[in-house]
Amino acid sequence: MSQPFLISLLQQREIEARIVGPLFRAFAAEIGDERAREILASVVKQLAREGGCATAQSLGGNSMSHLTQAVENWRKGDALSLTVIRSDDTVLEFDVTRCKFAEMYRALGLEDIGAILSCNRDAAMVEGFNPEIELFRPKTLMMGHHCCDFRYRMNFKNFSDST
Repeated sequence: MSQPFLISLLQQREIEARIVGPLFRAFAAEIGDERAREILASVVKQLAREGGCATAQSLGGNSMSHLTQAVENWRKGDALSLTVIRSDDTVLEFDVTRCKFAEMYRALGLEDIGAILSCNRDAAMVEGFNPEIELFRPKTLMMGHHCCDFRYRMNFKNFSDST
């Protein structure tokens, strides 16, 4: 039985970027940069939501511990250097101090759309993964900050009181 061909998420994003980048530039020249960015962001967010659902299914659940497993998959190939601040059943907090995704977009000359292609996915992904988990991340390396500050929390205000 043959093994499936598996590539890291970083490799997948590079392949996508090498195709999407020139397409984006061509569309921006035809319909304008702003509209092309809106369309690109919308498509990437929808793909991320779908990816979040698929990730929860593949991990057998959508709890905070499952999200922690997903983050470990994002790190494959040394794609992210991160420091975990807190990890429990209701909170996952970490800072990304090095992001090879951001480095790759810069190297490809796509720094101006790197945030749309990568950072833009994070909130939408968690919506698909578990809509009861909220993400707060005001800083990203792609936008020039010293880290990406990921703060995931269970949104208990949406849970019904069962007592």
